[in-house]
Amino acid sequence: MFELIDEWGPEKIVCVSDSRTGMRGVLVIDNTARGLGKGGTRMSTTVSVGEVARLARNMTWKWAGVDLFYGGAKAGIWADPHAESKEEVLRAFVRALRNEVPEEYVFGLDVGLTESDAAIMLDEAGRGGAVGTPHSLGGLPYDQLGVTGHGVAESTDAAAASVGLDTATLSVSIQGFGAVGAATARRLAELGATVVAVSTSKGGVHNPDGLDVTELLALRAEYGDDLVAHVGDAKPLAAGEELTVTADVLVPAALQDVVAADLAAGLPARIVVEGANLPTSPQAQQVLHERGVTVVPDFIANAGGVVAAAVAMDARHSGIRPEPGAVFDTVSAKLRASTVDTLHASRSQNRTTHRVARAAAQSRVHEAMRLRGRTPRAVGAH
Repeated sequence: MFELIDEWGPEKIVCVSDSRTGMRGVLVIDNTARGLGKGGTRMSTTVSVGEVARLARNMTWKWAGVDLFYGGAKAGIWADPHAESKEEVLRAFVRALRNEVPEEYVFGLDVGLTESDAAIMLDEAGRGGAVGTPHSLGGLPYDQLGVTGHGVAESTDAAAASVGLDTATLSVSIQGFGAVGAATARRLAELGATVVAVSTSKGGVHNPDGLDVTELLALRAEYGDDLVAHVGDAKPLAAGEELTVTADVLVPAALQDVVAADLAAGLPARIVVEGANLPTSPQAQQVLHERGVTVVPDFIANAGGVVAAAVAMDARHSGIRPEPGAVFDTVSAKLRASTVDTLHASRSQNRTTHRVARAAAQSRVHEAMRLRGRTPRAVGAH
């Protein structure tokens, strides 16, 4: 586990288990120089300490990238999110972290968890222990509202404008039609874009003339990932084909590590907006940069959720629930500005957008570490 540690962190890795429920989980607090550790909790049967540590580091850069004063952290539970024992396992996980929550970490939502699960976490952790909770509990259900996907779409629109394109003329392919992908499609359709392909874990569908987003959203509400079997007037796609269909914009909004260098060399998209965490490899990012493809990094494009989480965290102290409209406005302003700044810096420095955005985030974290007296002798932005 020591190989996970470098000059930035993690500051703490807490592995927990419960013999009665079979719960196994991990909390990684990466870097708190700029504030309390904050990041979502995911539940899956493939989660690992290394994966959670990698995601926690990405949260460090995400918070700093949008210049909000929280620290990078992430939690993971090794369990089936569809199992009947989900609530029991979730409660055991929260109880096991009572020494860290809410003083060092606040629960949020990630893969495998919903607003209902956030309510359970709140019930176990107490006031201030979780965000993303249902409206009826005084929370801001940002997953239900589609805040992250809204931000991805706003970032897409800003990226298109920065390279002289009109979003209303663009075709879009979206990998992953979960909470993020669906909300992205909804907002892009409002902006006039044509969604030509979407995928779920069950496969994908493609229509070069455009898919009916309203129909897709209704089918998702009724069938979940099986929606692709019920879409009319569309060609079925095999897993991964949605990445390579002809489209101006590609939004990978499902899993990490889906675009390697060889795939990047032939991607038809002119703009790639990372709705998922860590979907492209560093080698792929360099290939796309050299090809002139505009890429908006994940920790900029999908930071709408963290912006909403910050608003919810701040609201805990006032007791006043933020209005969704104001949250959407804040997400839009933050992400549009960060997108434009990142793309401008990438062009002026002739470096990948990931490198320039990460350098800016690292600079902010490094300064906070310096002021707190945490800087090791050889630390520096990479």
